[in-house]
Amino acid sequence: MSGDPNPGNPASVSSALLIAGAVLLFGGTLLHPMHEDPNDALRAFREYAADPVWLFSHMAQLAGVLSMVAGLVLILGRPSAGPLRGWALLTTVFGAASLAAAAALQAVDGIALKAVVDAWAMADAATKPSLFSAAFAVRQIEVGFAAISAMLLGLTVLLANVALRQARHSPLWLSSLGGAGAVGVLIGGFATAATGFSDTAMAANMPGSMVLLVWVVLLAVIDFRHKPVAA
Repeated sequence: MSGDPNPGNPASVSSALLIAGAVLLFGGTLLHPMHEDPNDALRAFREYAADPVWLFSHMAQLAGVLSMVAGLVLILGRPSAGPLRGWALLTTVFGAASLAAAAALQAVDGIALKAVVDAWAMADAATKPSLFSAAFAVRQIEVGFAAISAMLLGLTVLLANVALRQARHSPLWLSSLGGAGAVGVLIGGFATAATGFSDTAMAANMPGSMVLLVWVVLLAVIDFRHKPVAA
C-alpha cells in the first residue's frame, strides 16, 4: 500500500492542508464573476450585484489561503535547528501577516463591498449616485488590501522555498517553480497598488497564482512521501 501508513503523521496533515487549500482557492476563484473589466466600476458592480454565490466564493478563497499557509507552517515547523530555524521563523511571521491581510481583504471585498453594491443596485434613482460613490470608496480600500495581500503572500512563498531547500525537503526544480510563482504574485501586488485591477496587474497576478497552485499540489505530494531530497 503506497503513501503514509499513519494518517495522523504530520506529513499527512500538512499535505492534506496544502491540497485542501489549493482546491478551495481554485474553486473560489472559478466561482468569482470575471466577465466584466474589474477596473470598470459601473459594469463590475452590476455583475457583482447579480452574483448569488459571492459570499461563498470569497470565503472559499480565504479558507484556501488559510489552509495553504497552515500547511507550509507545519512543514517548516518540524526541523528547528541551525540556520533553517531563522528562515522558518521568517516564513511564519510573513505567513501570519499574509493571513491577516487576506482576512481583511475578504472582509472588505467578500462582505462590505457586496453589501454596498447590493444596496446600490436596489436603490431608487435619487439614492444611486451616493451609494455608487460609497461602493467605489470601498473598492479602493479593497484594491489596497489586495495589493498588500499579494505582496505578503509572494514574500511568504519566497521565504518558504529558501527554508525548504535548506531542509532538503524540496528539489531545486520545485523551489524554482515556487519562486517563479511567488515573484509573479509579488509583481502583481505592486502593479495592483499602482494601477488597480488593471490588465497589467492581472497579467502578472493570475499566471503567478496558477503556478503557485501547481507548486502547492506538488509540494503536498513530496511532503506526503516525506523523502528528503539529497543536496
